[in-house]
Amino acid sequence: MLEANDILSDGSLSNIQKITRLEELLAEARGLQRAATEGGMDPDDGVTRNLRDIELALDKLNAEKPETGAATL
Repeated sequence: MLEANDILSDGSLSNIQKITRLEELLAEARGLQRAATEGGMDPDDGVTRNLRDIELALDKLNAEKPETGAATL
């Protein structure tokens, strides 16, 4: 699975491309977290850490902050 740091360190991507890929990764991670909480999967399977890593990577690129909270899961 592609990691946030892999995207950040990819010198072939512009910041806009990095932000786009990170936002896609964030949406995927949120979907996995939603499935874990609704489907009885182990909620401590690293998805929360991945979400935080992606959010930190977006911060490093000064991306607009996505909405957060329970309604966005």
